[in-house]
Amino acid sequence: MRVDRLLLVLLGVLVGGCTTAPLRGSGDLGLVIERAAGRAAIVETTTRTKLGEVPGLGDMSHASVNFSRDERYAYVFGRDGGLTQIDMLTRRVVNRVVQGGNSIGGAISQDGKLIAVANYTPGGIKVFDSATLQQVADIPAVDQSGRFSKVIGLVDAPGNRFVFSLFEAGEIWLADLSEPAKPVVQKFRNVGKEPYDAMITADGRYYLAGLFGEDGLALLDLWQPDAGVKRILDHYGKGEQKLPVFKMPHLEGWAATGNELLVPAVGRHEVLVIDQGKWTEAARIPVAGQPVFVVARPDNRQVWVNFAFPDNGTVQVIDVPSRKIVQTLKPGKAVLHMEFTPRGEQVWLSARDDDKVVIYDSATFRKVGELPVDKPSGIFFTPRAHRIGL
Repeated sequence: MRVDRLLLVLLGVLVGGCTTAPLRGSGDLGLVIERAAGRAAIVETTTRTKLGEVPGLGDMSHASVNFSRDERYAYVFGRDGGLTQIDMLTRRVVNRVVQGGNSIGGAISQDGKLIAVANYTPGGIKVFDSATLQQVADIPAVDQSGRFSKVIGLVDAPGNRFVFSLFEAGEIWLADLSEPAKPVVQKFRNVGKEPYDAMITADGRYYLAGLFGEDGLALLDLWQPDAGVKRILDHYGKGEQKLPVFKMPHLEGWAATGNELLVPAVGRHEVLVIDQGKWTEAARIPVAGQPVFVVARPDNRQVWVNFAFPDNGTVQVIDVPSRKIVQTLKPGKAVLHMEFTPRGEQVWLSARDDDKVVIYDSATFRKVGELPVDKPSGIFFTPRAHRIGL
C-alpha cells in the first residue's frame, strides 16, 4: 500500500510539475504598471493581492497592455519603443524587442496572431507575430507631402483589421492585415485638425477620433467605409473660451452605455453625452475638472470619471439614467487609471503619488482594499483579451 501511494505521488509530480507552483487559471489576474521603476506588478482580483513583479520593461511613462486570447500573455507597449511579452502565470519576460523610438500603444488582431504597435517616432505602425515577436509588416505614416505623422488611436477591428489616426496629417487609416505580408490600407484624408486619440464601439462597427485642433469628432463606419468619415459634434464649445489642457483625455476609456456614449470634452469641465443612433449631442454633465478617463461599469449603470491636474485626486461617479453625480471620492494623490473587475462589483484605482492601488465596492462606494505599488499608473485585467478595442 505504501509503494502504491509513493507511485501516485511521483506520478502527480511528473504530470503536474513542481508542487510549489500549483495549476491555476488566468481569468482573475491583472497587471499594474509601475511607471517609475520600469516594472509591472501582477495582481489577483479574487483575493485582492499582489502576486509578484516583473522588472526590465524599459520606459513605462505611458505604457499600455494587451492580452493574448488565452489570457496567459501580456503585451506591454513602452514609451521607449519596447514591446515586451510577459507570461502572466510564471511572471517573467518571454520576449522583448525595441521596435521604434517612441511608442504610444498597440492592439492585438481578432485572431490573436498579430500585435500592432503605434509609433510617434518615426511615425507609423509595425506589426509582429504574437508568438515570436518577429516583425511581419511595417506601415509608415506618411502623408501626401511625404511627411511622417505621429500615430495615435490604434485599435483592432473585426476581420484582422487595424484602425489608427495620423496626428499631424489629420487622417484616419484602415489597414487590412488578412495577409500580413501584403497589408491593404484605405486612407481617409481631411478628417479634422489633430486627431489625438480614438476608440471603437464594442461591436467593432464605429471608430471615433477626438480632435485637439478643433471642436468635434471624426466618425468612420467600418461596415460602410466607402461612405467616408463623418464629422459629429462640430463646434460643441463655440463661443466659449477653452481652458488650458493639462492632460489629454484618453478616449479608449470612453463609456458606451447602451444607446449613448459618454465622452470627455477637451479643455472643459464636462462630460458630453452622445446619442449613438443620431450621433448628436444629447446632454452635458458638469464635473469637477477636466476629465481624462470616463469608464463605464460593465452593467452600464454607472460611469466613473477621473481628472487632470489640479483635480487629479478626485474621482466622480455618474448615475447614467439620471445623468447626475452620485458620489465624489478622494482615493489619493494623482489618480491615473481605473479598471473594473470583470463583472463590475469592484473598481481598482491607481494613486501614483501615494504609491498605492485603492479598491472600492462599486455599489456602496466603500473602500475594500489597498495594495502598495510603486508609482502605479495603468491597471489592466486579463478579461480585456475578449473585448474589441482594448
